[in-house]
Amino acid sequence: MRNQMALVRNGNQSNIKEANTESNAAFDKIYSPGNKCEHEGIYQCVGCGKEVTVAGGKTLPPQNHHQHNSAQGAIRWHLFVYAQ
Repeated sequence: MRNQMALVRNGNQSNIKEANTESNAAFDKIYSPGNKCEHEGIYQCVGCGKEVTVAGGKTLPPQNHHQHNSAQGAIRWHLFVYAQ
């Protein structure tokens, strides 16, 4: 599932930009369940690929939001799509 990505409406792909190297650090940070988000956008679970939308300054879903099997490891989130 990790190879999938967020979908955009047909015709909107020209509005999608790739992050520059200065903003790559925002995408590399790993968050635990319940952590406060620094950036508004779509966050993806590192273990299973599940995505959630979080407003800037709000918290990520709690540990009981969804379950993992042992192969997926602990629930951890990273910024997947930065909303501007």
